[in-house]
Amino acid sequence: MSTTTTVDTPVPDARASTESVRPRRVRRRGERSRLATFASHGVLSVASLIALFPIAWLVYLSLGPDKDDYLHPARIFDKATLTNYSFVLEHTNFFAWFKSTMIVSLGTTVIGVLFAATTGYAVSRMRFPGYRKLMWVLLLTQAFPIAVLIVPMYEILGDLGLIDSYLGLVLVYCSTAVPYCAWLLKGYFDTIPFEIDEAGRIDGLSPFGTFARLILPLARPGLAVAAFYSFITAFGEVAFASTFMLDDSKYTFAVGLRSFVSEHDAQWNYMAATAVLIAIPVSAFFYLVQKNLVTGLTAGGTKG
Repeated sequence: MSTTTTVDTPVPDARASTESVRPRRVRRRGERSRLATFASHGVLSVASLIALFPIAWLVYLSLGPDKDDYLHPARIFDKATLTNYSFVLEHTNFFAWFKSTMIVSLGTTVIGVLFAATTGYAVSRMRFPGYRKLMWVLLLTQAFPIAVLIVPMYEILGDLGLIDSYLGLVLVYCSTAVPYCAWLLKGYFDTIPFEIDEAGRIDGLSPFGTFARLILPLARPGLAVAAFYSFITAFGEVAFASTFMLDDSKYTFAVGLRSFVSEHDAQWNYMAATAVLIAIPVSAFFYLVQKNLVTGLTAGGTKG
């Protein structure tokens, strides 16, 4: 009589086998690994420090009471003071420079954006004889260096009696700002559907009425970029302002800074304090337009 021996074969655990062969998590499109995220944040942090360091260094130097403190910056920390700012505000033509700078910068911004917007819209929407050549002529004007333009512009302004006047300097700056802003706004107007113009004409609006009531509100980001460029161009320009403005009370900030540097002396502490004060109106203007600035810079790059 034979006996049969039964051997129990262990049954593999289904959960264990499932865990051992669990598929690796698939990264979604656009999702970055932790290492890539860490590296990108590190690069951005370093870039931010590089960008902010000159500003922080300028503010730090402006706190040194002596003109030679920039040679020994470590000593400024122990004797930091705001006397440089009080001297600039009380004993220089700072407020006269501020007035001149605001008149010239805001005048250039308003007049420049107005002419650039109408020019860009006309070239974008209307097909008149020579409209392409007009834009190329505007682009050609940017090819001439300032040193070449100063002499003929000086003669023109002299014949018109606009030497040492705000209007003359504004017109000179518009000759630089308008061509660039016209190209920029033309590209932005191309992104606005033409059907909006047709709807305006159906409602009985004139071409200028369509432009003012329908197109300009939609073009605010592009207008913000053009305004910012025009403002910065007039705010920081030196060559034209120092040549065409003869009265030191009509100097702009950029020219007024030069008064702290002479052939044998340089008051770097006052210059640093003035530069910090100058940055305040620029920062305020940037804050006003920054909501539309990035949109305007990118929207005009593509059509559709």
